[in-house]
Amino acid sequence: MAIQRDQIIRQLSGLTFTGNDDGLIPIFGVYANQLPVSLWNSFAQRLIGKVPSTLIEPAEYLLINAAHVCGYHTCNGIICSKEWKEIVSPMIEKMPEDMLYGMYAVLTAFGWGKSEIIELIPGERMVVRVYDYYEADAVQYGIASAPCAYMLRGINAAAMDLVYGNPYPNGMNTFECIQTKGIECKDEYGEFIVSRVLKK
Repeated sequence: MAIQRDQIIRQLSGLTFTGNDDGLIPIFGVYANQLPVSLWNSFAQRLIGKVPSTLIEPAEYLLINAAHVCGYHTCNGIICSKEWKEIVSPMIEKMPEDMLYGMYAVLTAFGWGKSEIIELIPGERMVVRVYDYYEADAVQYGIASAPCAYMLRGINAAAMDLVYGNPYPNGMNTFECIQTKGIECKDEYGEFIVSRVLKK
């Protein structure tokens, strides 16, 4: 059957779910929440805007790393969930590559951005193109002189960690991600290149 991206997005978009008394939405094996986009973007802007220029790179690393850790555990919850087993697993033919394609359909359905893998060298490199992602709104905060989709950088690296790194939970930081284009920089889309971390 192979991964039917549009079908996955359509099925997931049709799921109904509600939050619990703590404001969390238990779905897909993880606890999601529904917060305004401005919360993450303004937090990132404040962090980057308050540090001296010599600390911008370390501050960016902290934002990317937070997303990497979150993405690693969240994506693991997704691929172990009942919903994944019912909707995505029956489409998987080629392991582990189809897991990645399925994951990006789920991430699109979740609203992190309309993402697609445009190049994949199994176990080594992946190029992801993302349209309409919420971090593109960072341009309104005046921090878009360079690509700044920190959440997507972390999530992209985490996806490759899960599929090609050591078995969970020991596969983190096998891959890293750089952003080469961004809607926040007036590009048509965000482009993210994930590659294996070179051992020193």
